[in-house]
Amino acid sequence: MAQPDEPYSHGGELPEAVVASFRDQSQLDFDLGFFDQLLQREPDYVDVLRCQGELLTRKGQHERALSIDRHLVSLLPSDSYVLYNLACSLALLGEPHEALAALRRSLECGYADLEYLKIDADLDTLRSEPEYLALLSDYGLDETSAPADKADDD
Repeated sequence: MAQPDEPYSHGGELPEAVVASFRDQSQLDFDLGFFDQLLQREPDYVDVLRCQGELLTRKGQHERALSIDRHLVSLLPSDSYVLYNLACSLALLGEPHEALAALRRSLECGYADLEYLKIDADLDTLRSEPEYLALLSDYGLDETSAPADKADDD
């Protein structure tokens, strides 16, 4: 075990290439790499899959995020948040019909943050779809009404 005054327990300093790779890497990239390694060992680790899907979306890697979301749905087919995230990934990739089907299923499974649904930028590509407007109507929502917390700010 390394002593407190020893910087590296395997014979001195870390190689400069290793130090440089960490220095030049963003936290987001570090986290993505870390979670990739965890998922190589445990591909069905739900908590890590959830984090990885969110990070990939943040990074703009929507195809990879969609793959994660589909895997999560295979593991948790009735989880409303998993289905909601699948809908978001599909919407971001320009798949409105499949996105709307996932969004409807999410609502059927109990997704309850309806005000956020109305302002979530991930769903912007769906807003002009008649099926999206019908879905909102089915759940007693009106796309043009301001969310409650926004209305209070005026």
